[in-house]
Amino acid sequence: MENIRYDLITALPEMIILGMAMLILLADLFLKQSNRIVIYVLAQLTLLAAAYATFTTHTPSVGYGFTGAFVDDTMSDVIKLMIYLGTSLIFVYSRQYLQVRNMFRGEFYALVLFSVVGMMIMVSGQSMLTLYVGLELLSLSLYALVAIDRDNARATEAAMKYFVLGALASGMLLYGMSMIYGMTGSLNISDIKNALMGGAGLHSVMILGLVFIVAGLAFKLGAVPFQMWVPDVYEGSPTAMTMLISSVPKLAAFAFIIRILVQGLETLAVDWQQMLMIMAVLSIIIGNVTAIAQTNLKRMLAYSTISHVGFVLFGLMSASINGYVSAFFYIASYVLMTLAGFGIILLLSRKGFEAENLADLKGLNQRSPWHAFLMLIVMFSMAGVPPTLGFYAKFAVLQAALQAGFLWLVVFAVLMAVIGAFYYLRVIKHMYFDEPPDSHPIQAPFDMRVVLSVNALALLVIGLMPEGLMSLCAYAVIRSLS
Repeated sequence: MENIRYDLITALPEMIILGMAMLILLADLFLKQSNRIVIYVLAQLTLLAAAYATFTTHTPSVGYGFTGAFVDDTMSDVIKLMIYLGTSLIFVYSRQYLQVRNMFRGEFYALVLFSVVGMMIMVSGQSMLTLYVGLELLSLSLYALVAIDRDNARATEAAMKYFVLGALASGMLLYGMSMIYGMTGSLNISDIKNALMGGAGLHSVMILGLVFIVAGLAFKLGAVPFQMWVPDVYEGSPTAMTMLISSVPKLAAFAFIIRILVQGLETLAVDWQQMLMIMAVLSIIIGNVTAIAQTNLKRMLAYSTISHVGFVLFGLMSASINGYVSAFFYIASYVLMTLAGFGIILLLSRKGFEAENLADLKGLNQRSPWHAFLMLIVMFSMAGVPPTLGFYAKFAVLQAALQAGFLWLVVFAVLMAVIGAFYYLRVIKHMYFDEPPDSHPIQAPFDMRVVLSVNALALLVIGLMPEGLMSLCAYAVIRSLS
């Protein structure tokens, strides 16, 4: 009885969000279109309740529930709180966008909450089976969200591409997990680690399984050579869905990698280090070089994402605590940056008009100097210009890679970051030095303007004082891996 009670407390935040997602689906059936703001409020309150449950049940010690398949540790709690915050910002930024396009419906909020549950399971999974279930719940929710605008042919095409390629990646990941299970006799991460320390990792089947797992993880992150879905899905999806895909799932993917590669397959670090190194170099090259040629803003940000994933892999390939902390810090910083960037794109969109081309940002400073300044901060941060948060994030991962002995790779990454700055500075040039194509006033709810301003200014403030966020990331990783 005591074990059941502990299991329920461990998974309390997940149960809150799951229950409320189903309640929102039912409530939506009885609400008129004019009253659907209730759904929005319920979704925000759900995230608040889950955050309260996560915070109040937190303990510094590591706890295991459901016979060791679910872990409750500091890293899982910190990442879950970040996921709640990021999802709440997505709800704020996307509300007006959904209302004017007749997508402000209960299924949107329910599907996003289901995807949040999937992310939370990925964050707390201590069994390969649990991790896979969380990943599939997240993936299926995202496939449906991309195609939620049923009259949009581009969105339907993007959803089909995402689904087919995502199914292929899931199959590769599951095949790799089956090989690991066959060699170790267990799906539990701790048991797999103990089996590898006993010599099971010397078999070639383990290495082949590792290759399939890394390939599946690389697809979910959008790393080269498994990045082919990223630009098409980013461009074809409604902008609100693109913002979701590009942000908080990256936090869950980071936790997934830590659970499998670091906690489970640490004995094979020499092997997965080489794979991550190759993907990191290719991602930075292809992401930065291809982004220069883009005229579609969402495609440009898609290739930018691929480049940022390469920098995250720089931290992970260091295979050290310092590297994992810096990669976590980079992911958290990237989520803040991408939410602010897409928030401004949503701000500029209006009924019958999608602000998705670089030309749509022309003359923004003349239309709204304040929002042009916010986008300036976002672009500087993504380019890694001091004193923004993006500069410190890049500095942290490159420092970790340098300490691990990857001197020439660090020099290469710095040079590529300079090349990549071109397409971010091009956005700034359009905003400040070009004439606006139209003079439509920028209209947005007051709460969106305030939250967006705080989000963008945080990139500057945290960049000047990064110790707080870095300490939080270090505390979470060290507590969970020590």
